[in-house]
Amino acid sequence: MERLILALNPGGTSTKFGVYREAEPVFEESVRHLPEELAALGPTLNQTRPRCDLVLSALSRRGFDLSTLTAVVGRGGTFKPLEAGTYLVNDRLLEDIADGSTLQADHPSNLGAPLARAVAGPLGIPAYFVDPVSVDEMTEEARLSGHPLLPRKSLSHALNIRMVAYKAALELGRPLRDLNMVVLHLGSGVSVNAIRRGRMIDTNNANDGGPFSSQRAGSLPVTGLMDICFSGEYQKKQLQRMFLKEGGLMAYLGIDHVGEAAERAAKGDAAADLTIRSMIYQFVKEGGAMAAALHGEVDCVVVTGGMAHNSRIVEGITEGLSFLGRVLSFPGEAELEALVRGVLRVLDGVEEVREYR
Repeated sequence: MERLILALNPGGTSTKFGVYREAEPVFEESVRHLPEELAALGPTLNQTRPRCDLVLSALSRRGFDLSTLTAVVGRGGTFKPLEAGTYLVNDRLLEDIADGSTLQADHPSNLGAPLARAVAGPLGIPAYFVDPVSVDEMTEEARLSGHPLLPRKSLSHALNIRMVAYKAALELGRPLRDLNMVVLHLGSGVSVNAIRRGRMIDTNNANDGGPFSSQRAGSLPVTGLMDICFSGEYQKKQLQRMFLKEGGLMAYLGIDHVGEAAERAAKGDAAADLTIRSMIYQFVKEGGAMAAALHGEVDCVVVTGGMAHNSRIVEGITEGLSFLGRVLSFPGEAELEALVRGVLRVLDGVEEVREYR
């Protein structure tokens, strides 16, 4: 019998969910949450039951029979550093989320595993999470930043990165465990990754450095940054917004949509053209650095994320990095599909299920 899997992806103002028959969506939906309603609940973890009830109500309206489900999977959050893979949601994880001491950030993705357990528990079926934001397989050399007070942290778009890595391996006709690749996830934040024989041995944390993106400033000149921080003109929250929400494309052009910027450039806007060229330049430079981390042994370069829908971005990266090998593009970030494929890899014996400890 074909397996039915419910995937749950909590975000800042919505919870996306979908039922998949094997790897094909039966339906997908998103329930909205008013910011003021979420704020009234207090700590983020308090949102688990209300979000769960809304999802269950939406499934009920569709007439979906929960008893037909094989498994439930939720997005993995900013947990403690973990190896890539598919994990069972266990009591230890839920206790750590509730305690909060091992979480690296307060983020809606932390609700994915509790939501999956809340649905799966009464049904007597397993709940999973897959490739959380905190996947950490960095080498020892990659962790040193230049000062012991500031170790590099591995926080990335691991869920989508791993899915497209598997897709690239399928296209190349070889198992992922035998391949080296550079994967560029290009969204509002950018994660450029070195994958050695299936392991993510290095990545840039989009909040801490790397290329600038549509909203994030990326790596910045240290001395100039210190001057800004101690100028007395800004509070910490203002600086966080400036560099993480209003940096990059937004700071230079006042927009955060790459397609719009590319259109402006095509119509002769010199500032837009320079910004797009600079963004592509940084993508290529970071990709080259990750190729160097792989000692130049690169089987393919993979471009993914929302910006991969833009032909100028993909063409620019292809021109800059094709000397490394074949460049493949998988536009968008299909997180629900990625969650389901992670569960299927375990159910099909491609990967062993991992235990959170």
